[in-house]
Amino acid sequence: MLAAGGTGGHLFPAQALAEELVGRGFRIHLMTDERVRDYGKNFPAETVHVVPSATLGFSEPLKVPGRLLRLFKGYRLSKELIARHGAAAVAGFGGYPSLPPLVAATHMGVPSLVHEQNSVLGRANRILAKRVSAVATSFEAVRNVPEGAKITLTGNPVRAVVKMVAGAAYPALSDGDDIRMLVFGGSQGARFFSDLMPGVAAALPESLRKRLVITQQCREEDMQRTAEAYRASGIRTEINPFFMDLPQRMAASHLVVCRSGASSIAELGVVGRPAVLVPLPHALDNDQLRNAESFEAAGAGWLRPQSGIEADGFAAFLAGLLSKPEGLKEAAGAALRHGKPDAARRLADLLQSIMAR
Repeated sequence: MLAAGGTGGHLFPAQALAEELVGRGFRIHLMTDERVRDYGKNFPAETVHVVPSATLGFSEPLKVPGRLLRLFKGYRLSKELIARHGAAAVAGFGGYPSLPPLVAATHMGVPSLVHEQNSVLGRANRILAKRVSAVATSFEAVRNVPEGAKITLTGNPVRAVVKMVAGAAYPALSDGDDIRMLVFGGSQGARFFSDLMPGVAAALPESLRKRLVITQQCREEDMQRTAEAYRASGIRTEINPFFMDLPQRMAASHLVVCRSGASSIAELGVVGRPAVLVPLPHALDNDQLRNAESFEAAGAGWLRPQSGIEADGFAAFLAGLLSKPEGLKEAAGAALRHGKPDAARRLADLLQSIMAR
């Protein structure tokens, strides 16, 4: 049984592990929240169980009793599901919906594991780290790990659709060729890029602007104004709220501009593409900033804090990168070395080892 919060950042690595385990003959059940309807459509689970959960923040005291009651209901339901289906193990991928199933597993003596996608241990995983049989991490250096937790570096698993383009050759980029840039903000989109990037593209030198082809993920309510702003500058674009073939588009790109969520970093590393990373400024525990720092330190990309970005300066920075194709190709190689394409296999091996113990 796998347990994860219902966003892409939690569900995608859980899906990658599920795909690996199904290939090994395991049957998979998923415990998550209602958001799975948006991000879990291809999850290879026999059954998806929506488990009650809630955050543990105490900033609103009047809501605390209701939240604790929801967590307790989730715990009771999780115990019932684990017992009914005879779970061999329970693996969690963070987010508060993973908390009741993993607490239930530890109380029942069922082998348990949590996987941390980011370079900072999330709050739910922090609570569970000393209780579970093993903690799998995506980065060599991870912050906020409690003393006594059993840590194993596995990397962050990527889905089969990403592995299909793993290590794809970097596209040739000679004078006069189209320059393909991919812009996205994670599974929930990023209004910031819709506001920023048309102005950035317009401020590029004409010699680059006429060669530029931008593929951009954009919130549905922002699509029309973003498309019109690009058209006014003569920029060729393809804009959509969500690209089902994002890994293939990543492989076809010369440069990616994106947030630095854990799944994005993992996929950039497996495909091998350079990226300008703009961390979400209010991410919990600053995890996106730490992820981006790791990618930049590897020589795979460039970190640009959102607070310091303005259109003309960012355009000048991008122009410098796009004018040096060899530098982009070198960064693509560094991204590939940063990635861990065998993370799903490593994580499945770890899970089977705790079952054997």
